[in-house]
Formats: sequence, C-alpha cells, structure tokens
Amino acid sequence: MRQLSLSLAPWRFRDATAGGHWHAATVPGCVHTDLRRANLIPDPFHGTNELALQWIEERVWEYHTVFTVPAELRAEKNLELVADGLDTVATVMLNGRVLGRTDNMFVAHRWALGRYLRPGENELLIRFDSALHAIRTTRRAHQPKEFNDPVGRSQVLRKQPCQFGWDWGPRFVTAGIWRDLRVEAWTGNRLDGVRVTQSHEPDGSVTLDLAPELARRDPQAQCHWRLALGRILVAKGVGPVIRVDHPQLWWPNGQGAQTLYTLQIEVTDAADRRLGRWVRRIGLRTIALDRSADPAGGEFFRFVVNGRPVFAKGANWIPAHSFVAGLRRDDYARDLRSAAAAHMNMLRVWGGGIYESDDFYDLCDELGLMVWQDFMFACAIYPGDATFQRSVRTEAAQQIRRLRHRACLALWCGNNEIEGLNPDLLKQPRLRKNYDALFHRVLPRAVAAHDGVTAYWPSSPHRPAGGVAHAAGERSGDTHFWEVWHARHPVKEYENWRFRFVSEFGMQSYCSPETQATFCPPHEDNVFGPAMENHQKNRGGNQIILDYVSRRYRFPRSQADLIYLSQLNQAYCMQTGVEHYRRLMPHCMGALYWQLNDCWPVASWSSLEFTGRWKALHYLARRFFAPVLACAHVPGDETAGIGNYRRSSVREVHLYTVCDAPAPATGRLRWDLFRLADGCILLRGRKRVTLRPGESLRQRTLDLGPALARHGRDHVVLRLALDLDDRTVSEDSVLLTQPRFLVLPPASTRTAIRLSGPRTAEFTFTSPVFQHRFAFELPGLLHRASDNYFDLFPREPRTVTVELTRTATVAQLRRALTRRSLVDTY
Repeated sequence: MRQLSLSLAPWRFRDATAGGHWHAATVPGCVHTDLRRANLIPDPFHGTNELALQWIEERVWEYHTVFTVPAELRAEKNLELVADGLDTVATVMLNGRVLGRTDNMFVAHRWALGRYLRPGENELLIRFDSALHAIRTTRRAHQPKEFNDPVGRSQVLRKQPCQFGWDWGPRFVTAGIWRDLRVEAWTGNRLDGVRVTQSHEPDGSVTLDLAPELARRDPQAQCHWRLALGRILVAKGVGPVIRVDHPQLWWPNGQGAQTLYTLQIEVTDAADRRLGRWVRRIGLRTIALDRSADPAGGEFFRFVVNGRPVFAKGANWIPAHSFVAGLRRDDYARDLRSAAAAHMNMLRVWGGGIYESDDFYDLCDELGLMVWQDFMFACAIYPGDATFQRSVRTEAAQQIRRLRHRACLALWCGNNEIEGLNPDLLKQPRLRKNYDALFHRVLPRAVAAHDGVTAYWPSSPHRPAGGVAHAAGERSGDTHFWEVWHARHPVKEYENWRFRFVSEFGMQSYCSPETQATFCPPHEDNVFGPAMENHQKNRGGNQIILDYVSRRYRFPRSQADLIYLSQLNQAYCMQTGVEHYRRLMPHCMGALYWQLNDCWPVASWSSLEFTGRWKALHYLARRFFAPVLACAHVPGDETAGIGNYRRSSVREVHLYTVCDAPAPATGRLRWDLFRLADGCILLRGRKRVTLRPGESLRQRTLDLGPALARHGRDHVVLRLALDLDDRTVSEDSVLLTQPRFLVLPPASTRTAIRLSGPRTAEFTFTSPVFQHRFAFELPGLLHRASDNYFDLFPREPRTVTVELTRTATVAQLRRALTRRSLVDTY
C-alpha cells in the first residue's frame, strides 16, 4: 500500500455560517485551537473566557486544502481517502462532489476516490455542521435524564461526552479533523490487520496464532513473520503459528518486567505478491477477570495475570486536554510516568472521554499500566434504534481490532454509571430494551467476535445479581462509592463497607498557586469569585471542600494555606479509603480513585494538576500504593456532643502489614508513641514480620487508653514504620484526634542544599520538633521531588532529591525555596 499524508497539506478554515474569511489551520486539530492560533479568540482556559466562547458550537465550520496525488499512487487500481477521525457532523467533498458524510467521531471512514480525482490539483473541503443543530433535530423523542450536559440530549450524537461539560471540565463543543487524514492506494488486496491469539501451554511455552484480516477474503494468504526481543531475533518463519519455547512474560508494574516483543508480519497472496506489512509490540501474558465463588459466600472480582491474582492499584483517566486533537506522546508520558512512579498498575479509561491514541497505549504497555477500557458511554441513557446500534457496532469493531493486541488491555466495559444513575428509568420497557440492546448484545458480541480473549463487563458499577445498593457490592461486582464527597458523609464511612472492587471514589482539592496563576490573576483568586467559580464545575464543590477542611483543620491564614489544607484533606481521604481496601485483600482486590489527571486547570478530584504538578495526594499515593505497606486502623472516633463537647472512643490501634509484591520478605515493624512538646518517647514496640504476596495481616493491637488518659490525645502522635534490610520502606504518623486539636509546637527548619549533578540537588531538612505534612516548593523552577508532604520527626534529618529542568546554583535554590507544614497554617 502507498500513502499520501494530508496532514502536511496547506489547510485553512473559516466560519462558514456567514461566509467568513479563511485562516490557516492545523491537521490534526480542532476549531478552538485554530481560532486561538489565529488570535481570533482569547485563551479559553483563562478566567471566565469559557462562557464567552459558547457561540463556537453554534456555527458551521469549513476546512479546505489542495493536494496533488503522485503518479505512483495513481497507478494503483484503488485510491481511497481515509479519515481516522472527523469530529463530528461532517460532509466531505472532493472537487465539489460529495464523498461521504459522518456522524460518529469514533469511527474511521474510507471513501473510494475513483472518478472524483483529477490528474493535477484536487480540492478537498470538509464541512462541519453545528453539533448543537444536529442534536436539536435528531431523535427528538429521546429525552434522557441529564447529569452533566447543561443544554441536554448530547447522547443522540456519537461525540466525546465531556465536550458538553462535566463536573470537572468546561463545555467546549468543538469540531475538526481530530485524527489522521490520508490517501491510500493499493491493487488487488489490502491488509487491514492481523489477529494474534496467545495460548500459554502447561510446559511454559507460548503459541501465537496469526489470522490476517484482508479487505477481500483470501484463504491462501500467507504470513511471513519475525519475532524479536530488542535487537535479538527470537524466531522467524512462514505460516499461521509461532511457538515461543522460553518466553519472557509481561507483567504489570510492580509484579515483574514489562517485556515487549516486536512482531513483524508480511502477508502475501498465492502468487507471493505482498499485500501488506503489520508491525506491533506485544507482551506475552494472560489477563483474566476472576469471578469465581469465594469462601465469604459471594464472588471475587479480581484480575489474574499469568495465573497470579493482582490487587489493582490506580486511578481513573480522563482526556489529557479539553482539546484532544493532536495530542502527542509527550503529552501522555508526563502523567502516565507519574502514575507508574506512584506504584499504580491499572488505569480506567473512563467512558465519558475518548478512545485514546496509540501513544497512550504504547506507554501503558511500556510502564506496566493495565487498562480497564470503557466504551464511550457515560451516565445518561442512550438511544437504541437500529441506525444508532449500527453505528455503535462499527465503532466497537474498529476500536476492539485496534487495541486487542495490547499487553496492557485488561477489560472492556460497556459504560460508566448508566445502571447506577438510572435505576427507575431502566424499569421502563422501552428504555430497558434499548439499554440491553447496546450493552448486553451489541458490545459483548463485538468483543467476542473481534477479541475473544479479554473479558467484557456491561457497566461500572455493576452487580451481576442486580441492584444498586452498596450491600450488593460487598458480595460481587465493582462499586463507585461517593457517600464521602457527594453525600458529605464522614471520611471513616469508607471503613464501614467491605467492597469487592472499588472503581471510583474521590475527594476534591484546589490546584497549587502556580497552576492557579495560569488562569486566575492574584486579585481574582477568591474561591467564591467569578474566575474560581468558573474553574469549579461541581455544584457546591467549593462549599464541600471547605466543609471537609473545616472538620479536620483550623481556619487557614491565607489562600495558599487553604490550597495546602485542601490538598492535605484530599490525600487523607484517599489514604483512608485505599488503606482500608488493601487491608481487606483478598476480599477486595482493587482501588481506583477518581481521578488521576485534569483536562484544564481546575479544582477537581485529580492527584496530578493540569500542569503536571503532583498534589499532596500523588505523593501520598506513592506511599499507600507501595508494594509493602505498614498502616494503622483506628476503630474509634471523635465526635461533638451537646454543648460542642468533644467525645472520643479512640483507644485501640490495629497495626497491619500489607504485601502485594511478587516475592515474600521478612522485616521489622516498629512503632513509637511520642509527645509533641519535646519528642519524648512514651511507648515503643518492635516486631519481626513475614510478608507474603497477596496477604494483609493484623500484626499487633495497641491499647493506648492509659497513655492517652495520662498525656492527652491532643499532645501525642503514634509513629509507625516498616523496615526491610535495614531500610525504611513504609512510614507514617497516626493522629489520635483531628489535626486541628493537636498542640503543635512552633516550627523552625534547617535546610542544607547540595548539588549532586548538573540538574540534581539534595535538600536535607531538619526540625527540632514534629512537623506534620512538611511541604516545600521552588516557585519559578520546574522540578520533580523524590518526596514531599511528609512528616518531619524531631532532630531526624530528611533528605530529598530534586530533579530540575535547568541548572541552578545553591544560592538560586535557596532564594526560591518555600516551606510549609500544618502548624504554619495556624
């Protein structure tokens, strides 16, 4: 096959509603980014500019180019225009004649050029009609309950759902050529792809079955293959089967190596004519969703990789940008590498976004991040007429065939929360029929037909026996738990439930002052002002943040302190939930918090800011997702009674070790109860522990009643740590009252800075007193710290390595350095 890329052609665009002027365009791209590049609109993310740009979705936009097809392509018998993605309601015209029309941005199209093509220059025009106009005039009888679209009925169109607004993202309903566009020329037959099926044999070998997929069926097509590992040729041959005798398996992050073989296949016909070449990286592995019965009387929901049950540690992934067209590998790498650095092994590609680009899945393969892949349906009920089903069937087939060979692919999931949010509507026969048609017939049949290996799950959350009550999630299926946040329940509510797998739970925080400054001038940073409210998309979100912060912390002195406390609260909430779910292992086998990333600068549930900065949560995630973990469960609680008098039932503390590392180990668990005023040790203990893969074990229960009665819970902190080979691998402080009641002594910190490389520095912090969640920043210097938001213990130096993006002197680092711990917010 020969190709002519059209992305490099001289594209231009215009507002065709009233015959506007032409301006230079970029392909792949979208109208919002093209308008911004032409200085026709202000920064969509700044202040309240979003509100003033809603007119864009009402207009008709045209994209135009001129191209010439080389003679060698014209010599082929079949010439086709291939569009991998048009967003969304498009009419494609070549030399004034209609080639085709589209209404699904997730479907690739192929149109024969034939008699439409000219020998010299050819004029290509793509007209994008207003998506809003299409929504108003399409499937008018479909009137779903709305949850995120303030205008409504976006579900009638197969378009990225969160373009229409979500509770963390803006409404930018865009249009454009969002993926590759090219001319392909071929003669005789064309290779569309190769289906590779792995069989893992009892003797440890792996067999790969190869099935070429051609534009025209050819039973005599032959595969000529080469299998390589790096630069080493493992095997080569001809035929439909490859046997690998001593395979190196692919494992998720933290479980082993992410070995990827390069498989190159050339397909020929009976006359030995080459039909096409297919090259992919594949990981030799098995991933199964185990739903077998367990001793507790329910069923497991766990992923088994190469025969080993793996606790899924991770987060939910949303689109990396509000304008997804043209995202590159580097745009994904920043956040995906941060996920792997926090010991995550799974991401859920959430169903309100997009099927991500190959760059995203390449990185997940390389980093060992298993992918729970939603189909792109979220929250509201969708149509189910025959035309809609036919479009979804095509969409699913294309995406499954594109992704099925991926080592990272762990699950296909039908939708996000449609079952959970619409239980009453789904009792209506017509709506139930449409729902079942899509999610219990069209999609599972497509997975069976085009994948046949990866498990399918109809919705998230879903309980096989039916029902949406949380009690059902303790017996089977997966759960979204939002009583903490949406219902404003206490954080300890996490510990009241024994779920099997938790695929959503979260807590919001504000983004850092540095990220906030990218959209909000300092004089407009009041959280209830117009700019900040526009960058808070959850109704009442600012009030909920302040509610939870006020329960745990004292009133902050400044906006920066409020941001800091909101991030501490978010980290505490997720730590409480994740550590509880990990303690339940193997009853519970997954914790994916909401959410990993942002699509614009905003107050949200993310642990990574839009700028890539790590929030406090992400630093703590690296600790609570560590392969071996020491954690504490405090079964008591502190409440306020009549007269606002504090009452506490805190007395016992259960000390746990949790291990999901692939190999056993022995270590030492240690604990110290110390006095805040002077660091004096009041109680101390040590225990040798054995850590076994897949095991959570209560190692000791401490009765702190006498010590608390004598010294007061406001004056003491329990320190917990786990050492392996004389190295501390897990450490934290257990607070026995709310932090706002702690009597923290005034803090002073001595800082030593040493340059250890051209762009690497070591910061050593020492404090004479305990400091809770000590955090440091280097405003104006892009950097990544090996740790942050940690506890400083009295007179114990803490060294952190900082990687800089440019060189800096010790003096420059010292001038830039800012520090804060909890006591500094008082």
